[in-house]
Amino acid sequence: MNEILKQKAAGIKLLITDCDGVLTDAGVYYGSNGEDLKKFNMRDGMGVERLRKYAGVQTSIITGELSPSIAKRAEKLQITELHLGIKDKVIVFKEICDRLALKPEEIAYIGDDHNDLEVMRLAGLTACPADALPRIKNQADVICTLNGGEGCFREFAELIIDTKSNTFSASSLNGTITLNNGRVIGKGQPSYIIAEIGINHNGSLETAKKLIDEAVAAKADAVKFQKRTPEICVPKDQWEIMRDTPWGRITYIDYKRKTEFGIAEYATIDQYCKKLGIDWFVSAWDVPSVDFMEQFDTVMYKLASASLTDFALIQRILETGKPLMLSTGMSTIKEIEATMNYIMAFDENYPLFIAHSTSAYPCPLQELNLKMIQTLEAKYPGIPIGYSGHETGLATTVAAVTLGATFVERHFTLDRAMWGSDHAASVEPQGLQRLVRDIRDIETALGDGEKRVYESELAPMKRLRVNISDEYKEKPTA
Repeated sequence: MNEILKQKAAGIKLLITDCDGVLTDAGVYYGSNGEDLKKFNMRDGMGVERLRKYAGVQTSIITGELSPSIAKRAEKLQITELHLGIKDKVIVFKEICDRLALKPEEIAYIGDDHNDLEVMRLAGLTACPADALPRIKNQADVICTLNGGEGCFREFAELIIDTKSNTFSASSLNGTITLNNGRVIGKGQPSYIIAEIGINHNGSLETAKKLIDEAVAAKADAVKFQKRTPEICVPKDQWEIMRDTPWGRITYIDYKRKTEFGIAEYATIDQYCKKLGIDWFVSAWDVPSVDFMEQFDTVMYKLASASLTDFALIQRILETGKPLMLSTGMSTIKEIEATMNYIMAFDENYPLFIAHSTSAYPCPLQELNLKMIQTLEAKYPGIPIGYSGHETGLATTVAAVTLGATFVERHFTLDRAMWGSDHAASVEPQGLQRLVRDIRDIETALGDGEKRVYESELAPMKRLRVNISDEYKEKPTA
């Protein structure tokens, strides 16, 4: 994109799109009742999400079509500026400008057919799919490389996002990702240390706040929780199994419900973490949990090792546009490759972290396999690689940093003797403080790999060395 087009893109506040031939392939499909259907591209949907989140640009649809499938698609993508059955797009364009107090140069438009031509002459920045009509191509500022219905909207959206400097950014050159709060994670940066609270709060908000307090005191960078829908995540045949719990002897499904936080608890956690200046996010275990968490401005999503092959869940997380941290425990290389291929097909530049992990609680030393950090780094250059540990002790997590882990995660508890499945493999507050301290000491000690003589060595050099280089000899005084 040349400088003139970049200047145009930088000022865009609304992207208007035609539907047939842009968001769809212009094919007509009929259901069993005769109503016409539409075939949309999931990448274009992601483009709508990313425009909104990373460029502050909303999307509008103006189309002559009346298909209910368009309204359904707009509802899913939270597009409220929807205009169906339009005969004169110019009139609607001008009405939008007046109602939203936008100048024509602040609106981008992508279309493919003759009825888009007059609007394209008014808009500040225009584009068309690769298979648009010749007259449209002559009018367009940008001719996409992709056809209608094959991701051309996403392609145009990404040009706008790139120009307006998206909030979450991944760099394939230096292997870093910038979070929405400006924190950079990756090569050359301090290791991002995550205190995994998970469900160690045992359903108590007060316990959760105490854990956050301790994480802040230890100078951890983030706390992480787990969010799941018990009715989805617990197999039906286990619902009625009785279990002894702090709430008495209750069914397993009721136990899982009691350990889940809802909107009130997470709203409190959100405000509490912001007040204390610590990042927070969750491992989302099912699609409704992602929908729920989208109410909060968290820094990323974590995909638990158990969910590495749950592509419906991965798809929903990708649609949010937030950085995704993959944990690779209980997984084969082929399974990791399949998930990576799925994500790369969605967006080859998606902001992504990969965590080496072994899913044993606690994990024996001989199964930690820390050299996998370097294996993953070599296999996926440019992607920040980290470590999610479930072992007892701290030394191996510190070792992970020396092996190149750009982030580390450890389960965290107030007391390892507390009731619950994750406490035994967790670190207590004093342990977390030592872990953070030791990692920061190691980072300082690693240096930059360039050999130099330090000031502290000069006196011993003069006492002990037989032949001293001229550059270190004392200069004679005049």
